[in-house]
Amino acid sequence: MTHRFARTAGWLALPCLVAAGLLAWYVTREPASPFADAQATAADPALVSRGEYVARLSDCVACHSLPGGKPFAGGLEMATPLGAIHATNITPDRDSGIGNYTLADFDRAVRQGVAPGGRRLYPAMPYPSYAKLSDDDVKALYAFFMHGVQPARQANLGSDIPWPLNLRWPIALWNGLFAATTPYTDKAGQDAQWNRGAYIVQGPGHCGSCHTPRGLAFNEKALDDSGKPFLSGALLDGWYAPSLRADHNTGLGRWSEAEIAQFLKTGRNRHAVVYGSMTEAFNNSTQFMHDDDLAAIAHYLKSLPGDPQRDGAPWHYQAESLATRLDSPGARTYVTRCASCHGLDGKGQAEWMPPLAGATSALAKESASAINITLNGSQRVVAAGVPDAYRMPALREQLSDQEIADVLSFVRTAWGNQGGAVDAQAVGKLRGHTDPASSSPIILHMR
Repeated sequence: MTHRFARTAGWLALPCLVAAGLLAWYVTREPASPFADAQATAADPALVSRGEYVARLSDCVACHSLPGGKPFAGGLEMATPLGAIHATNITPDRDSGIGNYTLADFDRAVRQGVAPGGRRLYPAMPYPSYAKLSDDDVKALYAFFMHGVQPARQANLGSDIPWPLNLRWPIALWNGLFAATTPYTDKAGQDAQWNRGAYIVQGPGHCGSCHTPRGLAFNEKALDDSGKPFLSGALLDGWYAPSLRADHNTGLGRWSEAEIAQFLKTGRNRHAVVYGSMTEAFNNSTQFMHDDDLAAIAHYLKSLPGDPQRDGAPWHYQAESLATRLDSPGARTYVTRCASCHGLDGKGQAEWMPPLAGATSALAKESASAINITLNGSQRVVAAGVPDAYRMPALREQLSDQEIADVLSFVRTAWGNQGGAVDAQAVGKLRGHTDPASSSPIILHMR
């Protein structure tokens, strides 16, 4: 019996040893780079300029810079389910930055999430999307960071993730399951504009990092349009990033291609004004994109079908007689606090004060964005170097949790809106975990 058990245990141990060996090989190996034998790039002005544009497409400043700090010197604190991490210094400083990176080192870090020496990067760095960058764009990006960015000596900060959760070798397994490994290739049957839009959205734009829901392993449920969840909307850091698909209520179903491009170029259109996390993306990235690239993004996004089962019955405007609802505390607060900008009819004022009738935040079942912007207001939108004169004020000091819940419950059920009521406890939770939006615009000049 004992011998039989030992023999059985031996057979069981064999696949475990094989698995352990494969794991050790997978964890310690470094992904190959097509630039393994490349020499250092010269300071070609055209290549550096192209790299600067790729950096704008990729919104590198969003994570690797701080207001008032030097561009790309790192330091931004980012919350994760395991603890806080900090963005690193990616200036060409040789002591604290990436000045010693070869092109192959840079490529592996950007597209595979592996720093020199085999250290795995946390996927807060959107390398699952950047994996789709073309070789030419990676080369240009490297030229920009080496020759177009000023070195800044600023030490990198460690994470707050406790041991053993801070061990990085399991990230290799996560990558094997959830990360892309090859550059974007044009999709047969689609035109050049569609493929250009798909490349930007899926790759450098990494739109799915915010707008695609996450799985149990905090992975994006889809990295491209082959999966239904791709860009279907997600809750992230106290904001609900809406669907970018053709969903009538919570997505872009009512937007034309021209209106999508206008929103990305100017930060506003007749449907909405940028706010929340999208403000920084607009201020430092999308408004700098070429018009043909914005048109390509819009063309691609409009091709993604919505999901009526998820999105619900299409919204239609319904006139609201406030006189019949003034016995409601939410309606009274709306009239005294909100109507001067957003209108008694909820339709807003042209492109400057966005409508609340039919707004995504008033139609989505997830109420985080509506609560967050009411509590904390909006950052300053800066278009073409000109700060916006109008911004949503923070009402956390003027209204209680219950008053905010009441007014949002009114907004989310008026004019045909279908979002539903808001609970005061949900307001209190976000009040305790968020801060008022800064009135100072976060604009970073890369050179």
